[in-house]
Amino acid sequence: MRVLFAGGGTGGHIYPALALARYLRRQEKAEVLFVGTERGMEKEIVPQAGFALETIPVIGLERRLSLRLVRTALLAAKGVREARKILAAFRPDVVVGTGGYVAGPVVLAARLARIPTIIHEQNAIPGLTNIWLSRLANRVCLSLAGSEQYFPRPEKTILTGNPRASEAVQAAADGSTVLQPQLAPGRPVLLCVGGSHGAAKLNEVFSGCLELILTACEAQIVYITGPKYYEPIKKQTELIRRRFADRLHILPYHRQLPRLLAQTDLVISRAGATTLAEITAIGVPAVLIPSPNVTNNHQEYNARIMAEKGAALIIREQELSVAGLATRLVELLLNQKRLQEMARASKALGMPEAAAKMAKIIYELAHK
Repeated sequence: MRVLFAGGGTGGHIYPALALARYLRRQEKAEVLFVGTERGMEKEIVPQAGFALETIPVIGLERRLSLRLVRTALLAAKGVREARKILAAFRPDVVVGTGGYVAGPVVLAARLARIPTIIHEQNAIPGLTNIWLSRLANRVCLSLAGSEQYFPRPEKTILTGNPRASEAVQAAADGSTVLQPQLAPGRPVLLCVGGSHGAAKLNEVFSGCLELILTACEAQIVYITGPKYYEPIKKQTELIRRRFADRLHILPYHRQLPRLLAQTDLVISRAGATTLAEITAIGVPAVLIPSPNVTNNHQEYNARIMAEKGAALIIREQELSVAGLATRLVELLLNQKRLQEMARASKALGMPEAAAKMAKIIYELAHK
């Protein structure tokens, strides 16, 4: 079976595709090819993950009449032509679009070539590309319940979850290496992570909370700053790190985040779709700070789904303060009963079978 993935631009479009691709290669011995652009994150991430990547020209959609709109249309037409060449050479049984502008011409080219197509929507509020492509696709796979209302043909939609959830559960159980940092048993663990690149406002406020939290309770903190912010925060917190050396671990990034989540009593993070898929698959209580700098404010809608089920608290970025955040975190860390209730609610939202569900749909379309 051959499967072609089209998606890119951000990690939220790439990492779920990679998780599903690894599952298909492992379980179905599938041959996999990715199509992206020269400018997106996929240019580095996909080859590093061990998959082949072809690129086509495409730029973002322009909603008003302008010279850029003409250029977008011309590049889209060229993108479709290039995509048809890639499809003819690779001959996929199914094409999977995971979002981003590149998915548009590839899924359209697949439709013209009568190749079955699936699109995967990671967020509660779907992107413009996926809404448009849903008219062409055979199936629309959703990560979050309720998203079907935004699609013009909801009968095509299937709630599968995000394939990263499947990998998170598997990775969390991997005990082949010693987890770093080594955490003391019996003390609650607070994890702060602002995404792969870090988050400026979250770092600014959380770094100011450290001494307050560590003084008020016996929690140990793992603080992942993002590479860009690591050195300034390390310098800023030098005295605190010396005083609480056994309970404060500041890192630029972490390569085994699911394993770390499995040791965590409370996580504070953004509300990106992939992050929430991992958090709920493992069942971790969360304090969520949705990014205000995303299309359609979709992170806040993602976060609301967890909050409405009692799995998370939401604090909007404009409401963040050192004293307010520290107080909320300490209150939760000192309330084990509340944390256990939130953990159960989080776990109930998790969909660790997401990769298997999507693989089944792909297999059925490939063998029609």
